[in-house]
Amino acid sequence: MTGKNYSTVTEFFILGLTDDPTLCVFLFVVFLGIYIIILLGNLSIIVLIQKSSQLHTPMYLFLSHLAFVDMGFSSSVMPVMLMNFLGGISSISLQGCVVQLFSVVMFGTTECFLLAVMAYDRYVAICSPLLYSTHMSTRVCTLLVITSYMGGCVNGWTFTGCLLNLSFCGPNKINHFFCDYSPLLKLSCSHVTLFEILPSFSSGSIIVITVLSITISYVYILFSVLKMRSTEGRSKAFSTCSSHLTAVTLYFGTITFIYVMPKSIYSTDQNKVVSLFYTVMIPMLNPLIYSLRNKEVKRAMKKLIGTKHLFS
Repeated sequence: MTGKNYSTVTEFFILGLTDDPTLCVFLFVVFLGIYIIILLGNLSIIVLIQKSSQLHTPMYLFLSHLAFVDMGFSSSVMPVMLMNFLGGISSISLQGCVVQLFSVVMFGTTECFLLAVMAYDRYVAICSPLLYSTHMSTRVCTLLVITSYMGGCVNGWTFTGCLLNLSFCGPNKINHFFCDYSPLLKLSCSHVTLFEILPSFSSGSIIVITVLSITISYVYILFSVLKMRSTEGRSKAFSTCSSHLTAVTLYFGTITFIYVMPKSIYSTDQNKVVSLFYTVMIPMLNPLIYSLRNKEVKRAMKKLIGTKHLFS
């Protein structure tokens, strides 16, 4: 960010997942279908929450933002991936790499914060139901959402700031399907110790803080649920928490592997597979997790579909 980056390399080539032409055609069809499912699934969640008055609660406000973030997350990666399948090795400018890296990190970090906020929302709803409207007022919810996006932007600028201070004067082929930080770091001819530690520290700190807050929230929730005498109350509490816990486990498990674990313990191919899971598969699975395992969402969906049939 200091303007010292006089890189001789201004363009990179993304090698993608495979160079087999037949396999590329097959993967293009598969991932195009997945991308359409991601967009339609997450957009449906947003529209359903907007249209259904019974879903106008803080929990579903956060879920609608999670759906938006998932669309942005996958859209930061998948168009370039699909182009790579069609045309072989794709080229991308240094500026394009910076934008893509910022988008991926920003949306990915925002998702971390939103998952933590959703855990806090469940904690207040189950452990302090009488104070819920006060603790989760419109002002508080808006502040939590804005803080989540701001946290994503700060971490995004940490990564891109480090990237812009690197010099690239040798190979320019990125062995990945998008401009991820780790493969870019391997191509740099700068002294990279600080620029390797700083993004890992930033991401690691965010993961620790968000996972800790989620864990504390669910410890309190567990004790509260165990104290409940009503079987129906316990069932409802577990129902509202199970979807969120599934999403948390899937997401934090994969990003911890990529951004916190030492780079020496996994190969580039393993990096690709895990990155594929959290940038593509999780945004596709989240709408299914929150719709199929959530009774309120299913009821709202049936009611909305029934209303449309009534007026058609």
